[in-house]
Amino acid sequence: MTSAPVPVLTPPDARERLLSLRAVLFDLDGVLTPTADVHMAAWARLFSTYLASQSIAEPYTDADYFAYIDGKPRYDGVRSFLASRSIILPEGTPDDAPELETVCGLGNRKNSVFTETLATDGVAPYAGSLRFLDAVTDAGILVAVVSSSRNAEPVLRAAGIRDRFDVVIDGLVAADRGLVGKPSPATYAYSAECLGLTPQQCVVVEDAHSGVQAGRDGDFGLVVGVNRGAGTAELLASGAEIVVDDLDELLPLNVHLSSTLTHGESA
Repeated sequence: MTSAPVPVLTPPDARERLLSLRAVLFDLDGVLTPTADVHMAAWARLFSTYLASQSIAEPYTDADYFAYIDGKPRYDGVRSFLASRSIILPEGTPDDAPELETVCGLGNRKNSVFTETLATDGVAPYAGSLRFLDAVTDAGILVAVVSSSRNAEPVLRAAGIRDRFDVVIDGLVAADRGLVGKPSPATYAYSAECLGLTPQQCVVVEDAHSGVQAGRDGDFGLVVGVNRGAGTAELLASGAEIVVDDLDELLPLNVHLSSTLTHGESA
């Protein structure tokens, strides 16, 4: 038996639902900042070179990024992509040098490219996402960042928005707490717990299939997809209740409706 399709919301319906909830949990790369583009370029450089060195005929493409890597913890992304090409490597350890031909070594090689690019070029938040962040915080709604990346802290600092979030759950926190990464809802559920809330009181905002699935499977109060290339139909199929190209499509928010958020009791 197949599950019933998720009802698709209009922007006004999504705004009303959002304002009935207590917190917005943001993915980072591709939702708040365009660092997904930097990640995509780093992955493409890694796997295009690696496949050529292995004489693999099927080239790496952006479709591989969205299908196997996007939104997942780094080593899970390496493992998933390699499996798509029937390549099995030793797991290695997170301390592996980037030159080592292990899952962790390749993941660390990609991270070296990413951090070099971030340090050189910097990053700025999406203007529409910043307007949306301003609106939800003005409405008394709590906010958190939930990212699979181990680079969330430097990215938030580089974007100048680290001080906007009291709760940041990233790949380092997940590893320290033993939390399974997306598409498991564990990191999102933990962020809700850190805010003193239940998943049903929170909105998940994601641009990746794996993150949308996490919101759906975690039974969160609202799952918003942001289409930065994954595809509207595909994000809806993964469990998003509304998909926008930019978060400011959900504006304006009626701040007066937020009184129940700031004065109501939490579950």
